[in-house]
Amino acid sequence: LLLLTAALVLGGTAATSCPAPCVCDNLRAHVLCLNANLTAIPGTIQELTKKLNFRGNSITVVPVGAFLATPYLTHLDLQHCKVERLEEGAFRGLGRLLYLNLASNGIALLYQESLDGLSSLRQLILEGNRIEEIQPGAFGHLGSLTVLDLRANALVYLPDMVFQGLQALKWLRLSHNALHVLGSEAFTALPALRRLSLDHNELQALPGEALARLEAATRLDLGHNPITYIAEEALAMASLKHLFLDHAALQDVAPEAFAGSPQLRTLDLRENQLRGLPPLAGAGGLARVSLAGNPLLCSCLLRPFHIWLARARVQAEGSCAAPPALRGRPLDSLRPPEMRCGHPLPRPSPPTPSEQPRVAGPGRCPRGCTCSSDFHHGSCANGDLREIPRGFPGDTRLLDLRRNTFRTVPPAAFPGLRHLVSLHLQSCGIQELRPGALRGLQSLLYLYLADNHLSTLSAATFEGAPQLAYLDLDHNAFTHLPTGAFQLLPNLISLHLQHNAIGELEGGALAGAGKLRWLYLAGNTIGHIAPAALAPATMLEKLHLEDNCLPVVPTVALWGLPALSELKLSRNPIRRMEYGAFQPVAPSLQHLYLDKMGLEWISPGAFTGLGPKIRSLHLESNKMSNIPDMRNFTGLEILNLRDVPFHCDCQLLPLHRWISKLNLHVGATCESPPEARGLKVKLSTTFQTCPGWGRGKDGGGSFYKTKAASKPSKKKRSGKSPARGFKKSRA
Repeated sequence: LLLLTAALVLGGTAATSCPAPCVCDNLRAHVLCLNANLTAIPGTIQELTKKLNFRGNSITVVPVGAFLATPYLTHLDLQHCKVERLEEGAFRGLGRLLYLNLASNGIALLYQESLDGLSSLRQLILEGNRIEEIQPGAFGHLGSLTVLDLRANALVYLPDMVFQGLQALKWLRLSHNALHVLGSEAFTALPALRRLSLDHNELQALPGEALARLEAATRLDLGHNPITYIAEEALAMASLKHLFLDHAALQDVAPEAFAGSPQLRTLDLRENQLRGLPPLAGAGGLARVSLAGNPLLCSCLLRPFHIWLARARVQAEGSCAAPPALRGRPLDSLRPPEMRCGHPLPRPSPPTPSEQPRVAGPGRCPRGCTCSSDFHHGSCANGDLREIPRGFPGDTRLLDLRRNTFRTVPPAAFPGLRHLVSLHLQSCGIQELRPGALRGLQSLLYLYLADNHLSTLSAATFEGAPQLAYLDLDHNAFTHLPTGAFQLLPNLISLHLQHNAIGELEGGALAGAGKLRWLYLAGNTIGHIAPAALAPATMLEKLHLEDNCLPVVPTVALWGLPALSELKLSRNPIRRMEYGAFQPVAPSLQHLYLDKMGLEWISPGAFTGLGPKIRSLHLESNKMSNIPDMRNFTGLEILNLRDVPFHCDCQLLPLHRWISKLNLHVGATCESPPEARGLKVKLSTTFQTCPGWGRGKDGGGSFYKTKAASKPSKKKRSGKSPARGFKKSRA
């Protein structure tokens, strides 16, 4: 009776309250709007809805109060929705929400009020965005959160107190970013944290001071960082039990490196450059050390460590690389007399860790501005200022000068701010950055110059800011990439030049940007890319070229980019796609965007070289007459074929069978014949009259045909599909 009552309450207005492209399960209070091409949050969703899934739409902005009409939500999924901005207060009213998934979007910045109102939230998934900076206070209202996933973003720096308010957090996932600077108080106020994942970053030294704040953490993942040395008492984590430092660049470990972590049980040092280890003093609880993949020299100098292993009853994994007589011998099989002298172990001088800068005194705050001594922030935003103010405290880390009217930034405009990390100069009407404007900003990592009137830059502009990693020049007036401007930026990782007026990428434009990973050039007028234009950026991972004027895939320009994993060419006037279009980046490419291009023809070999690594492929809203064979795309997580004019006859049978086996929402719909119009390709019954349907023959072929290629001659048909080579499968 209770279930029936609930169904009546929820279902009474189902016909009028369930948005047209969505599916509503009123009994369970679930609403699914998957791949429905929505551009905004529908306003007609049932008030009592508990689970709402918008995966695969195009909701670029989540506005203030977007979910006020659904206050009973417990689960909200906004994955792959092309979200770029969360307005402050976007989730207000969702006090019951437990799970929020915002993975695989384009969010770049988390403001202090972006996540306001989520007091009950337990899991927040922000994986796979392009978050470069988090302002302290962004998580201040998430007191119930237990899991925070920030993997695969573009974080370079974690400021002090950035996670303040997360008293219940148990697992913080920061893997696959570009972190190389952590504030000493970055992890303060995380009393419940048990696991911290910092693997696959750019940390060059163990951030011991920041990690010492984590008194309850039991597992720490630091693998795949370029850490070369662990100094005495570098790690003081009272509760730590499991430490992973695999696949780093370790050359030496001090004897008392882990003396401050007495509960350490497992130590993973696989795949480093260690030729030996000293006895690890103070690590009395250690039970297992993994040294596999290190070039261990089993000479007499390793004997003390070997004896210590036996006395401390520590299990060790690893084998000798030298001398030749012991090569390949497991450590636990050696006897001390075998470890003879005569093979000295060269111990490189440990690199001196860069000293933490002393923080200057608080000092005064310029008139009309606000300065926070707790967060080391200064702000003069919306101050109607004509000149850049001076006199900020010397320990200022973030300076917000947005929405003023400076016109020009003079040389040495920011004196005394050698600890400044993040500088915001958006929407200031800036027309010129004078040479030396950033002089003295030796710690600067983030520079925001979007929404100004800049049209040119010289290398001297960035003199004195060698650590700069993130540069935002979106919405300016550049007509070409400022050639040579990046020569003094050896650590540049992310470059934004979207929505300018750049017409061509010339050779040498990126000279000096050898560490560049993310290049955003959407919304320009680029019609040509010189063959060597991208060559200096050998570490490039993301290349966004959507909304430009490219007539062809810039195949030649893609050579020499062995790490490219994401390529966006959406909304370029590319009508034909030739053989091997993506072959230069085929070994690394994972995400490919080819939607809304008016694409009319794809060579059967256009995807040559691509295969299991491809995770997402966007081909929606095109006009092509053929779809290449994609059966070897076995790693697909997203395949979008919406708004492609498929003709559902026997030539499309292989595609029908292939997508029917995929556990994906593909969106492929029949355009013709009339009896199949509007039906999903995988559900159309028109294929049941095809030869071989009942015997499970699919005929095979090198590509799948759509409407424009759907009228072969009867002579070619003769009872069989003209395409050959597909494997047999059950109908």
